[in-house]
Amino acid sequence: MRYIVLLLIIIPAAEIGLLLLSGKTIGIWTTITLIVLTGLLGAYLAKQQGLDTIRKAQHLLQSGQMPGDVLLDGICIIIGGTLLLAPGFITDATGFLLLVPPTRKLFKILLSKAFDNWMNKGKIKIIK
Repeated sequence: MRYIVLLLIIIPAAEIGLLLLSGKTIGIWTTITLIVLTGLLGAYLAKQQGLDTIRKAQHLLQSGQMPGDVLLDGICIIIGGTLLLAPGFITDATGFLLLVPPTRKLFKILLSKAFDNWMNKGKIKIIK
């Protein structure tokens, strides 16, 4: 929990610094255009990949399989799309990494380990 609070302070401060530097280096209008374009591209990618993930999950459920891996994809896509909508280059880079399938694998491994850890500590309970 401490780390999340720390990230909520550090990331926006770094984003502001980077946006100021970008505005000074490449210009205000170019910076604003980049922010808007990454937001639009992120929304498009998240929508496309999200719909595909929903279809995959439905197919797996209809065939009687658990869509565990697909659900992790969905979590990454939601977080990635949200980060791309937030203005800033750090959040955009992280959002794109979450939306690109090869790099998403790393995040899925980290998420899976986090869920396992939370279940082992009793912070998450699976009710049958």
